Amino acid sequence: MGVSACNKPNWMLRAQDAGRTTLQATRWTMTMTRVPEAVEGEGRATTTPGCVYLVGAGPGAADLLTVRAQRLIQQADVLVYDRLVSQDVLDLAPPTSTRLFVGKAPSRHAVPQCEINLLLVRLAASGRDVIRLKGGDPFIFGRGGEEVEHLARFGIPHEVVPGITAASGCLSALGIPLTHRGVATGARFVTGHCRDGVDFHLHWQSLADPDTTLVVYMGLANAPHISEQLQAAGLSPATPVLAISAGTTPEQRTCRTTLASVRRDTAMAGLTAPVLLVIGRVVEEAERIGISKVVSERNLGREAFGG
Repeated sequence: MGVSACNKPNWMLRAQDAGRTTLQATRWTMTMTRVPEAVEGEGRATTTPGCVYLVGAGPGAADLLTVRAQRLIQQADVLVYDRLVSQDVLDLAPPTSTRLFVGKAPSRHAVPQCEINLLLVRLAASGRDVIRLKGGDPFIFGRGGEEVEHLARFGIPHEVVPGITAASGCLSALGIPLTHRGVATGARFVTGHCRDGVDFHLHWQSLADPDTTLVVYMGLANAPHISEQLQAAGLSPATPVLAISAGTTPEQRTCRTTLASVRRDTAMAGLTAPVLLVIGRVVEEAERIGISKVVSERNLGREAFGG
């Protein structure tokens, strides 16, 4: 079993503060310091491998971590983390830990996924325990399944520590229920973008259900297309929509709009990724009964729908 499916990555380590390191990848620059070359021909390590912990960092706020996630981060030797992990969560790690940034933005992947997979194997094969820190939950639009598959192929011990996914964390913090009797009988989570080079297409007819709360992760860039397709599938243009940027963090911003106006209003609000789109009548219901305003003022010191 080889690693020919992914070319060897070019890594460059640079110092960041006292005792910290940040991993940056470049496809063009030769390495100055390499990650330990511990993977051999058949994927066997030269020493007893460490364990890779895929840890959900939750929606952003550090106090929404699970107890187990917090303990693992506080004991971390090596931390491999994504763009959506908040600084408050990273600050829980020991100052002596090695911090390796492998973040992605839409259409801008500083470190391709195949290289992240190989990095995790190399680090663990060198005998080090690795905390693979992902925003939200590792198995909800976090590519955790791909990484677990790769670790298993090379016989690397691993464990998944769940996290609060953004849909649950952000809406709960704003006092908006995902389901509500008489309003929404179910909820569906979908991704708002696809892999590079793949057309963005969802089963719009099944998603255009007025009795279901639809939550679109990373939905800002394709919001106009999502709006058009859902309306074409029969969902009312007046359907309430709430766009949430950087949910549960001090930088949180929201935009209350409708399906017909989501493109214009999110642009005017100047929201920046990551943005969660919540589409459905629960948004309007939370406003009607006044829960969202009270909860958000208590949790975040701002109004839920004030932008």
